[in-house]
Amino acid sequence: MNGLVIAPVLLPLLAGILLLLLPPSRLALHQTLSVASLAAQIGLVLALMAAVDEGHILVYALGNWPAPFGIVLVADRLAAWMLIITTLLALFALLYAIRGDDRTGRYFHVLFQFQLFGLNGAFLTGDLFNLFVFFEILLLASYGLLLHGGGRRRTRAGLHFVIVNLVGSTLFLFAVGTLYGVLGTLNMADLAVKVAATPPENAPLVRAAGLLLFAVFALKAALVPFYLWLPAAYAHTSASSAALFAIMTKVGAYSILRVYWLIFGPEAGPVVNLIDDWLLPLALATLLIGATGAVASTHLRQQAAYLVVASVGSLLAAFGLNNPAGLAAGLHYLPHTTFAAAALFLLADLIARQRGALTDRLDPGPDLANARWLGALFFITAIAVAGLPPLAGFIGKFLMLRAALDHALLPWIMGVVLIAALLGLIALARTGSLLFYRVDAEAANEALVSCNWADTAPVVGLLLLLLGLTVGSGPILDLAQAIADQLGQPQLYIQAVLNPGGTL
Repeated sequence: MNGLVIAPVLLPLLAGILLLLLPPSRLALHQTLSVASLAAQIGLVLALMAAVDEGHILVYALGNWPAPFGIVLVADRLAAWMLIITTLLALFALLYAIRGDDRTGRYFHVLFQFQLFGLNGAFLTGDLFNLFVFFEILLLASYGLLLHGGGRRRTRAGLHFVIVNLVGSTLFLFAVGTLYGVLGTLNMADLAVKVAATPPENAPLVRAAGLLLFAVFALKAALVPFYLWLPAAYAHTSASSAALFAIMTKVGAYSILRVYWLIFGPEAGPVVNLIDDWLLPLALATLLIGATGAVASTHLRQQAAYLVVASVGSLLAAFGLNNPAGLAAGLHYLPHTTFAAAALFLLADLIARQRGALTDRLDPGPDLANARWLGALFFITAIAVAGLPPLAGFIGKFLMLRAALDHALLPWIMGVVLIAALLGLIALARTGSLLFYRVDAEAANEALVSCNWADTAPVVGLLLLLLGLTVGSGPILDLAQAIADQLGQPQLYIQAVLNPGGTL
């Protein structure tokens, strides 16, 4: 059964290598193999979720070297939940790419599979150094996907993306080097044990390394003040890449959750609850800035990117409450905001293709072909992104506010969340009015490019996932609460990794 843990990592790696060996001209074969690989990955991660559903934590030791001496992959409920979200999102992003995005360069499907290799590995790795390795893999693949198809704006945004993330990677190495020098290990479970027993003279170094790691993860998550790389990068890449990138910021959020609940949490001795004073205020600032950026945006894809920033703020605000109810609310909200953002990126591209030189600029333009159908999709997507009832985003935000009722910063939390929701609603209402109701008479004579049902199928698929999250909110909340409960017992993770079958 433990061999199942490595399968979601190996499959995209092998698929990527196989695709690299195939002639780029065999596009249909690339598409078939890529979709087949993703379908198999979905089956694997569903089997993995079933294997850990009862609270089991599966550990795979590469080369049969036991932790903390060897490399381990660890699957618990949280890792399996992130894998399910990633693979489902990737499937619809890939189906959209097959409609045209994958024809603008030679190695789209290779890069796509390597991106999944990095993402899946980041969620499953059991040590900090290999978290760094998988970060670099997914970032290298994302550089290629971001620049896929070329163009001046895309290249400039990609350059900023590369430079900022290279700085983050350097800081990551400084942090893990410091922890290894002080504690002699990078295995997460072993770090949790040794950090708790850190002597007072080493505590300042451990604290500095922990805060440096937080800065790195905050950069990956696009948390204030490290969010500036995201709007341009997401707004100027292809729609399918931007849709897949909706999970990228969640890798940073996952890393914060994993590292700071396991290693620097309530049982961390001299560095107990290391980021408690930082996470919630920064998350609220991120939420407000993201919503403000959405109102000020001049292009639909730019607006979608700022709404991703706002969603990161909401998610990390829930985690920053530092209680099981807030954690469960965030985990419930996470798939909804990921799928909704991806749907908005894909829909923005469909609309832009019909507006000629205006593309996705938020100015009056021609009356769109299939305007009623696209308008209906935009209306549903806007409700989802804004977190309005009856969809699951509203439930997630309601649960977050309920979890904050006893928090000392309740007035700030309530105020920021409600103001940001209002700003997001204003931004999307204005966008819908400009795109579907305000017609420019001069532009109306331009030839329109209609979209067929197959073009909108990935968007519909993502919206059906949102509907499924809403209908299944009860069981999903139970799962989110179970994940939160498991994270609240770090000794279970530690024992599964360091002493399986025994006691610590």
